[in-house]
Formats: sequence, C-alpha cells, structure tokens
Amino acid sequence: MLTVIKLLVSAGLIYAVNEIVIARSRPFLGSLVASLPLVSLITFVWIWYGMSGNPEARMEKLASHSAGVFWFVLPSLPMFLVFPWLLRKGITFWPSLLICCFLTMLLYAGMAALLKRFGIVL
Repeated sequence: MLTVIKLLVSAGLIYAVNEIVIARSRPFLGSLVASLPLVSLITFVWIWYGMSGNPEARMEKLASHSAGVFWFVLPSLPMFLVFPWLLRKGITFWPSLLICCFLTMLLYAGMAALLKRFGIVL
C-alpha cells in the first residue's frame, strides 16, 4: 500500500506542475513549484518510513542522502540556463534536451571526480 501512495504522491506532483504551466498558463508559478525541493523532501519521508530499526541508522542514511543531493544539484543547474539558450538559438526541443543531458552527465562526472579528490565520499 505504501508503494501505491508513493507513486500517487510523486506522480501527482509532476501532474500538478504540468497543469499549472500548460492548462493554467502560469509558467512562473509552475517554475516556482518545480524548483521547490519537493522530490527531496518526499524522499526524506519515504526513507524515514521505509527503514525499520535503529533511528541513528535512519538519520545517517538521511544525512548522507541530503549531502549527496546538495553536491549533485550544483552540476545540474547549468542545464536550466543552457536549455532555454539553445531553444532561443533555434535548436529544436529534442536536440536541445539531448545536449543538456550530455552536458549534465559530464558535469556530474566532473563533480564526482572533484569530490573524490577532496576526500568527500557520497
């Protein structure tokens, strides 16, 4: 039952953002809702209630996940500037999306290498 609730809540968020942007023509509001760390917050709740046993182990798992999200949000941010720039330069949707995915993968790899170099293990 918990899996069904997780799926409904998670899918509901994506649907809500889509409806706000497309059906209500409110891109600003849709962007605001999409930029909230709702997925991370929901994931925190799913981790907390999905793990049984030692509360310290749950807290460590949450802390580790939160730190990982922080470090990997940073290399994903340029995509949100490159994507609209590519679209405005006349590159169509799919090539723009693929370029941004490739760029983000490169930046993720770079961030992982940088973190490893400084001894940060996620």
